[in-house]
Amino acid sequence: MSTTATTCPECDGRLHSEGTETVCGECGLVVDEDAIDRGPEWRNFADDDTNPRRTGAPLTRSRHDRGLSTEIGRSTRLKGRKRRRVARMRTHHRRASVGDKADRNQMYGFTEIRRLVSQLELPESVRDRACVLFESAQDAGLLQGRSIEGFAAAATYATCRTASVSRTRTEIVDRARADAGELAAAYDALNRELGLPTGPIDPTEYLARFASKLDLPNAVERHARALAEAGAEAGLVNGRNPSGFAGGCLYAAAREHDHDLTQREAAEVADVTPVTLRSAYRDVRDLEPSEGPPETAAGVAPADD
Repeated sequence: MSTTATTCPECDGRLHSEGTETVCGECGLVVDEDAIDRGPEWRNFADDDTNPRRTGAPLTRSRHDRGLSTEIGRSTRLKGRKRRRVARMRTHHRRASVGDKADRNQMYGFTEIRRLVSQLELPESVRDRACVLFESAQDAGLLQGRSIEGFAAAATYATCRTASVSRTRTEIVDRARADAGELAAAYDALNRELGLPTGPIDPTEYLARFASKLDLPNAVERHARALAEAGAEAGLVNGRNPSGFAGGCLYAAAREHDHDLTQREAAEVADVTPVTLRSAYRDVRDLEPSEGPPETAAGVAPADD
Protein backbone atom coordinates (compact mmCIF):
# COMPACT_ATOMS: atom_id res chain seq x y z
CA MET A 1 0.00 0.00 0.00
CA SER A 2 1.37 3.38 -1.02
CA THR A 3 0.40 6.78 0.31
CA THR A 4 -0.10 9.69 -2.12
CA ALA A 5 0.22 13.40 -1.49
CA THR A 6 -3.35 14.19 -2.57
CA THR A 7 -6.23 14.66 -0.15
CA CYS A 8 -9.81 13.44 -0.07
CA PRO A 9 -12.29 15.81 -1.78
CA GLU A 10 -14.86 15.17 1.00
CA CYS A 11 -12.94 15.32 4.29
CA ASP A 12 -9.40 16.37 3.26
CA GLY A 13 -8.10 13.06 4.62
CA ARG A 14 -5.10 11.19 3.30
CA LEU A 15 -5.60 8.95 0.26
CA HIS A 16 -4.16 5.45 -0.02
CA SER A 17 -3.72 3.50 -3.26
CA GLU A 18 -3.87 -0.27 -3.43
CA GLY A 19 -4.09 -2.03 -6.76
CA THR A 20 -6.49 -0.05 -8.96
CA GLU A 21 -8.37 1.65 -6.09
CA THR A 22 -7.65 4.92 -4.32
CA VAL A 23 -9.43 5.11 -0.95
CA CYS A 24 -9.60 7.79 1.73
CA GLY A 25 -8.20 6.52 5.02
CA GLU A 26 -10.51 8.75 7.09
CA CYS A 27 -14.01 8.40 5.63
CA GLY A 28 -13.50 5.39 3.35
CA LEU A 29 -14.52 7.22 0.14
CA VAL A 30 -13.40 5.37 -3.01
CA VAL A 31 -11.93 8.20 -5.07
CA ASP A 32 -10.74 6.18 -8.07
CA GLU A 33 -11.26 2.60 -9.19
CA ASP A 34 -10.89 2.89 -12.97
CA ALA A 35 -7.81 1.22 -14.46
CA ILE A 36 -8.71 1.84 -18.11
CA ASP A 37 -6.04 3.57 -20.17
CA ARG A 38 -7.92 6.28 -22.07
CA GLY A 39 -4.88 7.39 -24.09
CA PRO A 40 -4.58 7.00 -27.86
CA GLU A 41 -4.16 3.54 -29.35
CA TRP A 42 -1.22 3.72 -31.75
CA ARG A 43 -1.18 0.11 -32.91
CA ASN A 44 -2.21 -0.61 -36.48
CA PHE A 45 -1.65 -4.41 -36.49
CA ALA A 46 -0.84 -4.29 -40.21
CA ASP A 47 2.50 -2.54 -40.17
CA ASP A 48 3.42 -1.75 -36.56
CA ASP A 49 7.05 -0.95 -37.30
CA THR A 50 6.70 1.71 -40.00
CA ASN A 51 3.12 3.04 -39.75
CA PRO A 52 2.21 3.97 -36.13
CA ARG A 53 -1.11 5.66 -36.86
CA ARG A 54 -4.25 5.80 -34.76
CA THR A 55 -6.99 3.23 -35.16
CA GLY A 56 -9.49 5.92 -36.18
CA ALA A 57 -10.14 9.63 -36.35
CA PRO A 58 -11.57 11.35 -33.24
CA LEU A 59 -15.21 12.35 -33.07
CA THR A 60 -15.86 15.87 -34.34
CA ARG A 61 -18.91 18.14 -34.64
CA SER A 62 -17.61 19.55 -37.93
CA ARG A 63 -18.84 16.52 -39.92
CA HIS A 64 -22.43 15.45 -40.47
CA ASP A 65 -21.68 11.88 -39.29
CA ARG A 66 -19.42 13.01 -36.38
CA GLY A 67 -16.47 11.44 -38.27
CA LEU A 68 -17.69 7.86 -37.82
CA SER A 69 -18.01 6.97 -41.52
CA THR A 70 -15.39 5.04 -43.47
CA GLU A 71 -13.84 5.75 -46.84
CA ILE A 72 -12.51 3.53 -49.58
CA GLY A 73 -8.95 4.62 -50.15
CA ARG A 74 -6.98 4.97 -53.36
CA SER A 75 -4.14 2.71 -54.40
CA THR A 76 -1.70 3.12 -57.27
CA ARG A 77 -1.06 -0.62 -57.35
CA LEU A 78 -4.48 -1.37 -58.86
CA LYS A 79 -4.60 -1.45 -62.64
CA GLY A 80 -7.16 -1.81 -65.39
CA ARG A 81 -10.49 -3.46 -64.59
CA LYS A 82 -9.86 -3.80 -60.86
CA ARG A 83 -9.05 -0.09 -60.56
CA ARG A 84 -12.28 0.88 -62.35
CA ARG A 85 -14.25 -1.49 -60.13
CA VAL A 86 -12.84 0.07 -56.96
CA ALA A 87 -13.63 3.54 -58.37
CA ARG A 88 -17.28 2.51 -58.87
CA MET A 89 -17.37 1.07 -55.37
CA ARG A 90 -15.99 4.34 -54.01
CA THR A 91 -18.70 6.33 -55.83
CA HIS A 92 -21.53 4.08 -54.58
CA HIS A 93 -20.12 4.15 -51.06
CA ARG A 94 -20.00 7.94 -51.07
CA ARG A 95 -23.60 8.17 -52.27
CA ALA A 96 -24.82 5.60 -49.75
CA SER A 97 -23.17 7.45 -46.84
CA VAL A 98 -25.71 10.27 -47.23
CA GLY A 99 -29.16 9.15 -46.13
CA ASP A 100 -31.43 11.97 -47.35
CA LYS A 101 -31.46 15.53 -48.63
CA ALA A 102 -31.12 16.99 -45.14
CA ASP A 103 -27.91 15.06 -44.55
CA ARG A 104 -26.62 16.11 -47.96
CA ASN A 105 -27.32 19.79 -47.23
CA GLN A 106 -25.66 19.47 -43.83
CA MET A 107 -22.61 17.80 -45.33
CA TYR A 108 -22.29 20.56 -47.93
CA GLY A 109 -22.76 23.28 -45.30
CA PHE A 110 -20.18 21.75 -42.96
CA THR A 111 -17.71 21.46 -45.84
CA GLU A 112 -18.18 25.15 -46.63
CA ILE A 113 -17.70 26.09 -42.97
CA ARG A 114 -14.48 24.09 -42.75
CA ARG A 115 -13.20 25.79 -45.90
CA LEU A 116 -14.07 29.26 -44.57
CA VAL A 117 -12.48 28.60 -41.19
CA SER A 118 -9.31 27.36 -42.86
CA GLN A 119 -9.00 30.37 -45.17
CA LEU A 120 -9.76 32.82 -42.35
CA GLU A 121 -7.21 31.05 -40.10
CA LEU A 122 -9.74 30.62 -37.30
CA PRO A 123 -9.35 28.14 -34.41
CA GLU A 124 -11.00 24.72 -34.39
CA SER A 125 -13.34 25.81 -31.61
CA VAL A 126 -14.91 28.36 -33.97
CA ARG A 127 -15.27 25.67 -36.64
CA ASP A 128 -17.08 23.26 -34.32
CA ARG A 129 -19.36 25.93 -32.86
CA ALA A 130 -20.24 27.22 -36.33
CA CYS A 131 -21.19 23.69 -37.42
CA VAL A 132 -23.38 23.26 -34.33
CA LEU A 133 -25.07 26.60 -35.08
CA PHE A 134 -25.66 25.56 -38.70
CA GLU A 135 -27.22 22.29 -37.49
CA SER A 136 -29.47 24.21 -35.07
CA ALA A 137 -30.61 26.48 -37.92
CA GLN A 138 -31.39 23.42 -40.04
CA ASP A 139 -33.36 21.77 -37.24
CA ALA A 140 -35.36 25.01 -36.82
CA GLY A 141 -36.26 24.98 -40.54
CA LEU A 142 -34.44 28.22 -41.33
CA LEU A 143 -32.69 26.87 -44.43
CA GLN A 144 -35.86 26.43 -46.47
CA GLY A 145 -35.80 28.81 -49.42
CA ARG A 146 -32.45 30.27 -48.41
CA SER A 147 -28.86 29.79 -49.53
CA ILE A 148 -26.83 27.04 -47.84
CA GLU A 149 -23.64 28.97 -48.61
CA GLY A 150 -25.18 32.05 -47.00
CA PHE A 151 -26.01 30.16 -43.81
CA ALA A 152 -22.52 28.64 -43.69
CA ALA A 153 -21.00 32.13 -43.93
CA ALA A 154 -23.53 33.54 -41.45
CA ALA A 155 -22.85 30.74 -38.94
CA THR A 156 -19.13 31.45 -39.17
CA TYR A 157 -19.65 35.20 -38.76
CA ALA A 158 -22.10 34.76 -35.87
CA THR A 159 -19.69 32.42 -34.08
CA CYS A 160 -16.92 34.99 -34.47
CA ARG A 161 -19.23 37.62 -32.99
CA THR A 162 -20.24 35.49 -30.00
CA ALA A 163 -16.63 34.36 -29.40
CA SER A 164 -15.26 37.95 -29.73
CA VAL A 165 -13.06 36.97 -32.68
CA SER A 166 -12.25 39.97 -34.86
CA ARG A 167 -13.52 39.21 -38.35
CA THR A 168 -15.56 41.68 -40.39
CA ARG A 169 -18.39 40.82 -42.76
CA THR A 170 -16.32 41.91 -45.74
CA GLU A 171 -13.52 39.53 -44.81
CA ILE A 172 -15.96 36.63 -44.67
CA VAL A 173 -17.81 37.60 -47.86
CA ASP A 174 -14.51 37.87 -49.76
CA ARG A 175 -13.79 34.20 -49.03
CA ALA A 176 -17.33 32.79 -48.96
CA ARG A 177 -19.35 31.43 -51.86
CA ALA A 178 -22.22 33.71 -50.82
CA ASP A 179 -22.64 37.42 -51.46
CA ALA A 180 -23.26 40.12 -48.87
CA GLY A 181 -27.05 39.96 -49.30
CA GLU A 182 -27.21 36.20 -48.70
CA LEU A 183 -25.03 36.50 -45.61
CA ALA A 184 -27.11 39.37 -44.24
CA ALA A 185 -30.41 37.51 -44.78
CA ALA A 186 -29.08 34.34 -43.14
CA TYR A 187 -27.51 36.22 -40.22
CA ASP A 188 -30.73 38.16 -39.58
CA ALA A 189 -32.67 34.86 -39.52
CA LEU A 190 -30.19 33.30 -37.09
CA ASN A 191 -30.22 36.33 -34.82
CA ARG A 192 -34.01 36.66 -34.91
CA GLU A 193 -35.05 33.02 -34.57
CA LEU A 194 -32.27 31.59 -32.39
CA GLY A 195 -31.59 34.65 -30.22
CA LEU A 196 -27.82 34.73 -30.59
CA PRO A 197 -25.91 36.32 -27.68
CA THR A 198 -24.03 38.63 -30.01
CA GLY A 199 -22.46 41.85 -28.86
CA PRO A 200 -19.92 44.41 -30.05
CA ILE A 201 -16.35 43.16 -30.41
CA ASP A 202 -13.63 44.86 -28.39
CA PRO A 203 -11.70 47.18 -30.77
CA THR A 204 -8.40 45.97 -29.26
CA GLU A 205 -9.06 42.56 -30.87
CA TYR A 206 -8.48 44.15 -34.29
CA LEU A 207 -5.27 46.02 -33.51
CA ALA A 208 -2.70 43.24 -33.90
CA ARG A 209 -4.07 42.10 -37.25
CA PHE A 210 -4.48 45.64 -38.63
CA ALA A 211 -1.00 46.66 -37.45
CA SER A 212 0.48 43.61 -39.16
CA LYS A 213 -1.28 44.41 -42.45
CA LEU A 214 -0.13 48.04 -42.28
CA ASP A 215 3.42 46.99 -41.30
CA LEU A 216 3.38 49.22 -38.22
CA PRO A 217 6.03 48.89 -35.47
CA ASN A 218 5.22 47.46 -32.06
CA ALA A 219 5.43 50.89 -30.41
CA VAL A 220 2.59 52.18 -32.58
CA GLU A 221 0.45 49.13 -31.82
CA ARG A 222 1.03 49.51 -28.08
CA HIS A 223 0.11 53.18 -28.17
CA ALA A 224 -3.01 52.39 -30.23
CA ARG A 225 -4.01 49.73 -27.71
CA ALA A 226 -3.65 52.25 -24.89
CA LEU A 227 -5.81 54.73 -26.84
CA ALA A 228 -8.47 52.07 -27.46
CA GLU A 229 -8.57 51.14 -23.77
CA ALA A 230 -8.81 54.80 -22.77
CA GLY A 231 -11.57 55.31 -25.34
CA ALA A 232 -13.51 52.36 -23.93
CA GLU A 233 -13.25 53.80 -20.41
CA ALA A 234 -14.47 57.16 -21.71
CA GLY A 235 -17.44 55.55 -23.47
CA LEU A 236 -16.30 56.52 -26.97
CA VAL A 237 -16.75 52.98 -28.31
CA ASN A 238 -20.49 52.89 -27.67
CA GLY A 239 -22.45 52.95 -30.92
CA ARG A 240 -19.34 52.85 -33.11
CA ASN A 241 -18.00 50.38 -35.60
CA PRO A 242 -15.27 48.59 -33.55
CA SER A 243 -13.02 48.02 -36.57
CA GLY A 244 -13.33 51.71 -37.54
CA PHE A 245 -12.50 52.77 -34.01
CA ALA A 246 -9.45 50.47 -34.02
CA GLY A 247 -8.35 52.00 -37.33
CA GLY A 248 -8.72 55.50 -35.88
CA CYS A 249 -6.59 54.54 -32.87
CA LEU A 250 -3.88 53.13 -35.14
CA TYR A 251 -3.90 56.26 -37.28
CA ALA A 252 -3.68 58.51 -34.20
CA ALA A 253 -0.83 56.44 -32.77
CA ALA A 254 1.01 56.50 -36.10
CA ARG A 255 0.81 60.30 -36.18
CA GLU A 256 2.15 60.49 -32.61
CA HIS A 257 5.14 58.35 -33.62
CA ASP A 258 5.67 60.26 -36.92
CA HIS A 259 5.00 57.07 -38.89
CA ASP A 260 3.96 57.46 -42.53
CA LEU A 261 0.35 56.24 -42.64
CA THR A 262 -2.49 57.74 -44.64
CA GLN A 263 -6.13 57.79 -43.67
CA ARG A 264 -7.06 55.88 -46.82
CA GLU A 265 -4.67 53.04 -45.98
CA ALA A 266 -5.98 52.75 -42.43
CA ALA A 267 -9.61 52.94 -43.61
CA GLU A 268 -9.12 50.22 -46.23
CA VAL A 269 -7.63 47.83 -43.67
CA ALA A 270 -10.41 48.59 -41.18
CA ASP A 271 -13.06 48.18 -43.92
CA VAL A 272 -14.60 51.61 -43.26
CA THR A 273 -14.75 54.89 -45.11
CA PRO A 274 -12.16 57.62 -44.47
CA VAL A 275 -14.98 59.76 -43.03
CA THR A 276 -15.67 57.11 -40.35
CA LEU A 277 -11.97 56.84 -39.57
CA ARG A 278 -11.59 60.63 -39.24
CA SER A 279 -14.54 60.73 -36.84
CA ALA A 280 -12.85 58.17 -34.60
CA TYR A 281 -9.52 59.96 -34.89
CA ARG A 282 -11.00 63.29 -33.75
CA ASP A 283 -12.31 61.62 -30.59
CA VAL A 284 -9.19 59.67 -29.62
CA ARG A 285 -6.51 62.26 -30.48
CA ASP A 286 -7.19 64.21 -27.27
CA LEU A 287 -7.19 61.17 -24.99
CA GLU A 288 -4.44 60.63 -22.45
CA PRO A 289 -3.56 56.92 -22.47
CA SER A 290 -1.94 55.27 -19.47
CA GLU A 291 1.09 54.36 -21.58
CA GLY A 292 2.74 55.68 -24.70
CA PRO A 293 4.36 59.00 -25.61
CA PRO A 294 2.98 62.24 -24.18
CA GLU A 295 0.24 63.94 -26.10
CA THR A 296 1.39 66.73 -28.42
CA ALA A 297 -0.71 69.61 -29.67
CA ALA A 298 -1.99 68.78 -33.11
CA GLY A 299 -4.87 69.95 -35.20
CA VAL A 300 -7.32 67.84 -37.10
CA ALA A 301 -5.49 65.81 -39.69
CA PRO A 302 -6.16 66.95 -43.23
CA ALA A 303 -8.16 64.59 -45.38
CA ASP A 304 -5.71 62.68 -47.59
CA ASP A 305 -8.35 60.73 -49.43
